[in-house]
Amino acid sequence: MSGGSPTIDLVSPASFAGGQPNDQFEWLRNNAPVYPHQMDDGTFFWAITKHADVRAVGRDHQTFSNSLGGIHIDDIPEEGLASVRNMMLFMDPPEHHRYRKLVRDPFAPRGAEAYRARIEELATKIIDVVASRGECDLVEDIAGELPSYVIADLLGIPLDDGRRLYVLTEKMHAAQGTIPDAERGSAAMEMIMYAAQVRADKLASPADDLASDLVTGMVDGEQLTPEEFAWFFLLLINAGGDTTRNAVGGGMLALFEHPEQRERLQRNLDALLPSAVEEILRWVSPVVYMRRTAKKDTVVRDVEIAAGDKLALYYGAANRDEDVFPDACSFDVSRDPNDHIAFGAGPHFCLGSNIARIEIQVMLRELLTRLPDVRQTGDAQWLESNFISGPKHLPVSFSPSAASSR
Repeated sequence: MSGGSPTIDLVSPASFAGGQPNDQFEWLRNNAPVYPHQMDDGTFFWAITKHADVRAVGRDHQTFSNSLGGIHIDDIPEEGLASVRNMMLFMDPPEHHRYRKLVRDPFAPRGAEAYRARIEELATKIIDVVASRGECDLVEDIAGELPSYVIADLLGIPLDDGRRLYVLTEKMHAAQGTIPDAERGSAAMEMIMYAAQVRADKLASPADDLASDLVTGMVDGEQLTPEEFAWFFLLLINAGGDTTRNAVGGGMLALFEHPEQRERLQRNLDALLPSAVEEILRWVSPVVYMRRTAKKDTVVRDVEIAAGDKLALYYGAANRDEDVFPDACSFDVSRDPNDHIAFGAGPHFCLGSNIARIEIQVMLRELLTRLPDVRQTGDAQWLESNFISGPKHLPVSFSPSAASSR
């Protein structure tokens, strides 16, 4: 771009090598909030970066579809798209609502709160493993462990299997060109085969868990097909880990980079923890974007959008919009109000948001009280993805301590 403006490239994972490309987002919000972003194959998509527009498009399922073109910028061949439409995230209302009801109750506020004690137990277990070492990788050993354990526990599968599935999701979310397509496909196939075995086990011996609910639940009077179950299982594993893992890892990195905010939080943890979690979600914005496809000709901020056009809703850009967040580029653990949209907006608002908030709160409390002097000892390595944002590795050290007696 000319005139000192940044080069706009929201496709290359290099743009996300250190987190959200906030310089690009700022320029787009101020100069081209509905931006025709060119692709190497000659096609384009509209990059949507203003908070009001991201929210409005996300809420308008009558005009903008998840199902027509999927949720990623890169188009999926029609035969592949037909298969992934078995996943709830690729459905539009009212079909989306019917499938969402299958797992609504455990993720509702009351259901999530009832699970807090178990989340606290798992967080204690995780810190116990590393406490005596004096050093660890905060992402691999702490931030990535809790959501892996929690979703495994909810689904009724072994906790260690949750860790393996977490590794597979990392491969599935890697940007094009960063790992071989065969390796990405192999990861997806391994997870689908695992899901098939879980379905068989729960059909034979149903229990009080989410996987059994999916096996025995009914949509329009019929049980989920094996393929529908597999895709639902993949969705829960993928979505169940990304937000918490990246928010805890990215949130701790933000606290390391803003020591005065960390000191405020640790000094008054009970009062500031809820608002700190919301600020971390805004600051990190773990999901970079979601795509929508226009069902019909329409207009977004005076820009004409044609039927079939694809739009990418950039949550990290929306969450730094000065029209909504005063001093948006400052990290403030007491920010209130904080109308971030890290969990999306509209019918596809993150199903697991209540569980995720509790996980982040619990893990941050455990970290900041059990390892109070934890400090960064090396550079953060970020995920190679233009879709999911968060550190992949974050080396830290701390004063060794004994395991908890709780």
